[in-house]
Amino acid sequence: RFRSLAARSRGARGGAGAETQVGNDLGSPEPLRWLLRSPFDRNVPVQLELQELLLDHVFQRLGVSSQGCVDHPIVLTEAVCNPLYSRQMMSELLFECYQVPKVSYGVDSLYSFYHNRRQSWPCSGLVISSGYQCTHILPVLEGRLDAKNCKRINLGGCQAAVYLQRLLQLKYPGHFAAITLSRMEEILHEHSYIAEDYIEELQKWRCPEYYENNVHKMQLPFSNKLLGSTVASEEKQEKRQQQLRRLQELNARRREEKLQLDQERLDRLLYVQELLEDGQMDQFHKALVELNMDSAEELQSYINKLSLSIEQTKQKILQSEVNIEVDVVDSKPETPDLDPLGSEQSLEDVESINEFEPLFAEEQPEVEKPVAAVQPVFNLAEYHQLFLGTERIRAPEIVFQPSLIGEDQAGIAETMQYVLERYSKEQQALLVQNVFLTGGNTMYPGLKARIQKELLEMRPFQSSFQVHLASSPVLDAWYGARDWAVEYTNREEGWITRKDYEEKGGEYLKEHCASNVYVPIRLPKQAPRAAEASAPSRASGTGNPSEQA
Repeated sequence: RFRSLAARSRGARGGAGAETQVGNDLGSPEPLRWLLRSPFDRNVPVQLELQELLLDHVFQRLGVSSQGCVDHPIVLTEAVCNPLYSRQMMSELLFECYQVPKVSYGVDSLYSFYHNRRQSWPCSGLVISSGYQCTHILPVLEGRLDAKNCKRINLGGCQAAVYLQRLLQLKYPGHFAAITLSRMEEILHEHSYIAEDYIEELQKWRCPEYYENNVHKMQLPFSNKLLGSTVASEEKQEKRQQQLRRLQELNARRREEKLQLDQERLDRLLYVQELLEDGQMDQFHKALVELNMDSAEELQSYINKLSLSIEQTKQKILQSEVNIEVDVVDSKPETPDLDPLGSEQSLEDVESINEFEPLFAEEQPEVEKPVAAVQPVFNLAEYHQLFLGTERIRAPEIVFQPSLIGEDQAGIAETMQYVLERYSKEQQALLVQNVFLTGGNTMYPGLKARIQKELLEMRPFQSSFQVHLASSPVLDAWYGARDWAVEYTNREEGWITRKDYEEKGGEYLKEHCASNVYVPIRLPKQAPRAAEASAPSRASGTGNPSEQA
């Protein structure tokens, strides 16, 4: 069992060191999401190079030891109504590349249907197969698939996961990167269910009590480490004191530079004032224009303000020369005996420290607060939780209501009713006696009850029907193929040999109970050249030249 994915790394320049990983060797697909490649378009293989990589991986893991060929019969599943070109390329790969002796093609949901069939079950039934990429409604009459009335819905588990991812990313934009497709698939498998009545279930979720009792919480990974939590307390104190000393020195230098500039400015203003006192009016007015001032009163006001600023700066410089010791203590200090003098002294120290706080605020770099006293404002674990409420039913509901994601398709119920209406009433009653659910996307709790409710609404009054779920919806296709291979190993029915491949082409299919219906390519018959040549000659014998032209 492995995922049908491959990732080919580019390696160094020139293609050296390129590596290809397949299946479960990829580990988590999220880091390689942009490199992932699949041979399938929906459920039809279209890239045979990647399919060859997957088959190499399969035969290697199975321990096939034959040299140059795979000397074993192969049973392979294919899509319902698989295109002939896809089957032709697959047969060419198996017969030409692997030299297999014979191969058989079958439909996975039909293998599951026949594996789960019991003696009391009828040979006819309506198979509902919902997988990763699409959903099929397959009518089976008298043990054979009625391919003309098969219907396909292009919705499956992949679209449900993408829709759930979109819902939760809109609900939790802060965890956009953590809401990955892998986690959404996990939520779908473990937390989602199908509502028997979607509108009624939504009404229930509006009730706060119902929400509290039924909401599921999913914990996202997070880191609980705070910055500096691993640093010793002594190192924190020393770092704090060094930062404080650097700030004091930097502020002292800035004050000295500011004091020098202000002093030069004041000397210039005092010189202009002396010109006024000496009566040199022309030079005084010229100096006022240079200083962008209008009058002597403005000059005097500016001189007074500048003198006051210089005095304050000098006082701050004198105070900064006092040696201030700041102790950063992580834990509460022990105080055995506190006398009144000591308490007054400590209060004075605190006041002196508070006076210097605006000086430190002038500096751009911010000093970290003591880490030991930091307490988170909110619970990090709760912040990284996803609350799954109505999303539990909205994501899987798209197979019944594709319009939820903007798809212009019919849901399972409408498609099932459309298929049944193509049969007579007797055949309808025969089909609904064995409605069989298979595929990985049918493992939601409540799906069987929802199908029963939809059948009850569309079937006539007091008519009977039976709905069955596969014992293992994911693996029953493999178990059914195994049972068929064991039963038909020594028979020719259903097996395409190399001789058949060479004579009838790669698209050839031998039908069996779990296979598609073979529709050969019908080329239009070309008319003989003699007949084509005689037709214009007859036309040339009659009529005038203009009519012939």
